[in-house]
Amino acid sequence: MNSFDASTQVERSTDDPGVSTGSFDGSWQVGNGINGGVVLSTTARGLAAALGDDRHPDPLAITGTYLSASTAGPLTVTAEVARRGGSISSGTATLAQPDAAGALQTRAIVQGVFGDLSQLPDDSEVRRDPPQMPAPEDCLPATMAPPHITESAKYLNNLDLRFDPATVQWALGQPARRGMIQAWVRFPDGREPDPFALLFLVDCLPPVLADFGRFGWSPTLQLSAYIRARPAPGALLVRHETEHVSGGQFEEDVRIWDSEGTLVAQGRQLARTPRA
Repeated sequence: MNSFDASTQVERSTDDPGVSTGSFDGSWQVGNGINGGVVLSTTARGLAAALGDDRHPDPLAITGTYLSASTAGPLTVTAEVARRGGSISSGTATLAQPDAAGALQTRAIVQGVFGDLSQLPDDSEVRRDPPQMPAPEDCLPATMAPPHITESAKYLNNLDLRFDPATVQWALGQPARRGMIQAWVRFPDGREPDPFALLFLVDCLPPVLADFGRFGWSPTLQLSAYIRARPAPGALLVRHETEHVSGGQFEEDVRIWDSEGTLVAQGRQLARTPRA
């Protein structure tokens, strides 16, 4: 099983269909906790299990609020169905983990809307084409990132990331200060992208503050992901941008295009700037 699937899968309880359990793999850690996109995808899987609705298999809009950092180890997702409708189903879920005394501590609260991406109309009145970028073989692999980045962001080792040379000067000690990073991304074992992977991939690049020469753990306060289409096989083009960094916080807007140039996901998060 792909390492991402292994770490985000959950098993629904036979006693309570609203409860699922799983376990985070420490290889998905960043800073002091598990990557926020991995937390989002895992909790969404638990909510999908509770919905149990084959008519609405795909996450459409998922928002997570993060109360504390998730850690490697067991987890419990408790979900509540709000509505099962004709075209969408929705609900809320919490992800919790045991503390040192064994008491469950809530890590994240997620609200989600599910539907069937294959049933969406194919109309398009406004379309943003993917940015121009060198081919993956002409981009810089994450293995060339400075040690202080790869050591603090272990999850990068689970991805094949190829950074646009024009947006990765920060890795060479010469940040462009444009507030933008973009890269090609795929799973190195050949696992193709799907909607639940997109929930993670909206948070897969280093914090965009790196483009300002600012490094360190940037804990996510809230992350929303909007899945627009099922991605075609192949590498995805991911762009992270910010326009406002102040008051110890910054927003990060994300767009993801698939190998056919279709916008398949968008995301926005509010995060804290690294502590000095």
